[in-house]
Amino acid sequence: MKVIEGLGLTQNAVKVLEKRYLKKNEEGKIVETPHELFQRVAKSIAAADLNYGKSHEEVEALTEAFYEMMTSLYFLPNSPTLMNAGRRLGQLSACFVLPVEDSMESIFEAVKNAAIIHKSGGGTGFSFSRLRPNGDVVGSTKGISSGPVSFMTVFDTATEAVKQGGTRRGANMGLLRIDHPDILSFITCKENNTKFNNFNISVGLTEDFIDAVEEDKEYSLINPRTQKVSQKLKAREVFDLIVNHAWKNGEPGIVFLDRVNASNPTPKLGEIESTNPCGEQPLLPYESCNLGSINLAQMVKGNEVDWKRLSDTVRKSVHFLDNVIDVNKYPIKKIEEMTKANRKIGLGIMGWADMLLQLQMPYNSDMALKLADEVMCFIQTEGKNASSALAEERGVFPNYSQSFYAGKQKMRNATVTTIAPTGTLSIIAGCSSSIEPLFAVSYVRTVMEGTKLIEVNPQFERVAKELGFLNRELMEQIAEKGSIREFKEIPEDAKKIFVTAHDISPMEHIAMQAAFQKHVDNAVSKTVNFSHDATTKDVEEVYLLAYKLGCKGVTVYRDGSRENQVLSTGNTKAEERANFMERRQKIVPRKRPEMIKGSTRLMKTGCGHLYITINEDEKGQLFELFTHMGKAGGCASSQAEAIGRLVSLAFRSNIELEEVVKQLKSISCHQPSWVDGGRIHSCSDAIAKAIEKYSSNGSDDTKGNGNGNKDTINIMLIGACPECGGPVEHEGGCAVCHNCGFTKCG
Repeated sequence: MKVIEGLGLTQNAVKVLEKRYLKKNEEGKIVETPHELFQRVAKSIAAADLNYGKSHEEVEALTEAFYEMMTSLYFLPNSPTLMNAGRRLGQLSACFVLPVEDSMESIFEAVKNAAIIHKSGGGTGFSFSRLRPNGDVVGSTKGISSGPVSFMTVFDTATEAVKQGGTRRGANMGLLRIDHPDILSFITCKENNTKFNNFNISVGLTEDFIDAVEEDKEYSLINPRTQKVSQKLKAREVFDLIVNHAWKNGEPGIVFLDRVNASNPTPKLGEIESTNPCGEQPLLPYESCNLGSINLAQMVKGNEVDWKRLSDTVRKSVHFLDNVIDVNKYPIKKIEEMTKANRKIGLGIMGWADMLLQLQMPYNSDMALKLADEVMCFIQTEGKNASSALAEERGVFPNYSQSFYAGKQKMRNATVTTIAPTGTLSIIAGCSSSIEPLFAVSYVRTVMEGTKLIEVNPQFERVAKELGFLNRELMEQIAEKGSIREFKEIPEDAKKIFVTAHDISPMEHIAMQAAFQKHVDNAVSKTVNFSHDATTKDVEEVYLLAYKLGCKGVTVYRDGSRENQVLSTGNTKAEERANFMERRQKIVPRKRPEMIKGSTRLMKTGCGHLYITINEDEKGQLFELFTHMGKAGGCASSQAEAIGRLVSLAFRSNIELEEVVKQLKSISCHQPSWVDGGRIHSCSDAIAKAIEKYSSNGSDDTKGNGNGNKDTINIMLIGACPECGGPVEHEGGCAVCHNCGFTKCG
């Protein structure tokens, strides 16, 4: 990887900064350098020290220390802080939880507040466990309740509307307790990947439920309105339903609610009922939390952990994150009050796999588990000491007397540590993500105009060069596989050290998560990867092991489980199918004449500008269609070209235009766009609308909202990145593109 002079940033890191973080003017032109971004953030956050009696000279020195810590890539704060610190919006937190009480007023207040938070760049978590179940009586009207799953649709639609407004995409966590009467419909609500695409969903499991599963007993469903038992279910059957759906498409995840509340630092203020979208940050209603991550790849000196540098970085990071709470411009007053009352921060890590590579420790080894325990225990201890020192200087958090710290240890922050996904942050830092293993030793990155570059892990490249097996052909072959375990020319010692996510068993993933969770105040976000041929029994064993080892939640993903979903438009009549087969045997495409004419139309899609050229023959019949993506390269461009070729074949084979349009129109993708009040669902939909406009010369039926089939629903498919065509990986309970920094979770 080529490193940008002065900051140690790779070209990919600069690309991500330019696309997502650097300031732009009204014309969309970048008006800030990476140097200036880090200066802006450091100056804004350090300024909080003025509130605590520090001089301007001391604040200037702190600004320099924060700047050096970030530009050295020792530590980076969460994305909203990098984006918004020192700017007008000024919203710096990543994680929020909002209450949803059992009333229309509370439900729609939560919808409104969520929209405000999403607009400001945050993600929201909700527990729907307080809502009365489907079919229950509504006292004020004597009507019937539609239940939590129905109301989730309102939240999902509102999030989609905010996303269409062009802001940073919103993300939600929806959680329902296992003992809610509507739990079965909740578990299955994302069964076909066509609903709730702005939600991650998790089931809140209780210890009573786990006991009932292990003893193969029934458990009770409790109506939250009456607090009475509504029915009993066999725990094993419900657990199997969760497992089967997680095996099918990764959802729902699970959260061990009793365990989360056992470490709730302020139990007198209420129970924790939900988490942020990726599950690592349990919060009380109206709480927010700002996060940051230490880059462990930079904490190695020679063949050892640089404990001195790590200690210094932890203490500065805690100081930084505590200052964020004061500088932050909160989107809602209640959130400001609750956040400042508990002052939760979440210091985590990234570059764990890189640290292991430098120390030549296999990720899936007892040595690595032991080091994980030592490193996180050290960070937790140093972090608590730093928070305690701030409490001596600035005072304890206001709800300290309501906390389990009261009378034991003075603390500035109710929580100190969290391990979150670090998708875009790890790209900026040029390191591996969070505590995840390598996603690939070598991979293909597509850059401008479709040029493909082979990216090789720097540590692997060094070892390959030293051992004499570095060559482009081998790197290309590895990029196709991702893993090196099948290559005979690579020494066994290297294979043991350079393992990737799919070289590691699910049990080993959970063991690593548990090793870190022992020393984390909040929770650990991590994806447990399964091979495509994994069984539901494998998923079940991981869930039970996670509970046994002390994890607070689990997210699983079976390779390829979402990649081959299709959108069905209904059954085709047998007679129509037979007629089509008969016609197909007689079709001979027309030959292309020497001269042809047509026009090119610009269609704005979620993947970029799509230029669609439609040509007709001398008889005025549509003959061929070509596409060109304004954003060249990637999967979107090749898909559009393929559609163009097939449409051209259909034109030349005298297929009715209406049939061509009908097949393409309203196909949905993960990145729709709005143009002149109308919606373009996908590149396929854009091509269909361009054909309509060409053939009708812009008649009224092709103008207006352009919605096509309004019942078509967006689908987030895991596979190619919607923005650059690169591979999208499941990481830390989220979906991340390491090529451009796209993340499903925002």
